[in-house]
Amino acid sequence: MRTNLAPLHARLLNTPAIELWPAPLLRARSNGDARLLARARTVLRRKRDGRYLAAALDGGLMPLVPRLADEAGIDKALDLLETQEGPRRGPPPPPGELPLHGLRERLEALGLDDGYATRTGLALVAEPDWLLLAGFDRYRRPLWLRPAAARAWQAMRAAAAADGVTLEAISGYRSHDYQLGIFERKLARGQSMAQILQVNAAPGYSEHHGGDALDIGTPGEPPAEASFEATPAFAWLREHAAAHGFAMSYPRDNPHGIVYEPWHWRFSRWDSPRPS
Repeated sequence: MRTNLAPLHARLLNTPAIELWPAPLLRARSNGDARLLARARTVLRRKRDGRYLAAALDGGLMPLVPRLADEAGIDKALDLLETQEGPRRGPPPPPGELPLHGLRERLEALGLDDGYATRTGLALVAEPDWLLLAGFDRYRRPLWLRPAAARAWQAMRAAAAADGVTLEAISGYRSHDYQLGIFERKLARGQSMAQILQVNAAPGYSEHHGGDALDIGTPGEPPAEASFEATPAFAWLREHAAAHGFAMSYPRDNPHGIVYEPWHWRFSRWDSPRPS
């Protein structure tokens, strides 16, 4: 990953089916990819499986799949690309929300009905139409968050470092399609739906979709394990996270039926954190 070439204030532009990525932040999966990404400004990436669909080069758009025009959602993505490639007129507006189309089909495919929201008390979470680069996670993947959450995370991480505590992001924004993939992979490994729902919210209901939640870890500690609560990093978060606008979403015996997650924190506001 060419993180040294990442543009300042890089943004992920979002549509229901396709993401527009700054090319320097994408991983080259082959020598051909590496040569292409070195020349590209923006890459259109299918959300469902991460496939690269097209690259915006100085000479124009280069399709990377057959029949690009037949891709679901391609017209919206190309319209957004044209807007991005045009002249900038001041800072971008705050992120809006994408429509919640297709969620019913996702839930039905998993055998979940409308009663899921009633049973869990979880609300549907729309995806933002753009996110800001907030740095990189433990695995050197780009960490995408809403702008306010990105700034708050960077400030909180710096404050922890000043106190001798290292906070690492494990994951941030996830699309509805990504969440669906988590369920499909776990089901394929033989886990039951009840087991998965104790750990993962159904597609459309995860706080990660909104771009203001992230999983936090610390070096030497396995990701997303309850043992995180015994670390100096967790002790620091318990004392200081609220001052940075973050709250732990799933404490013990939470009403949503989700297991205790000391690693999962959501940003609300700088001055008034969201209650757990």
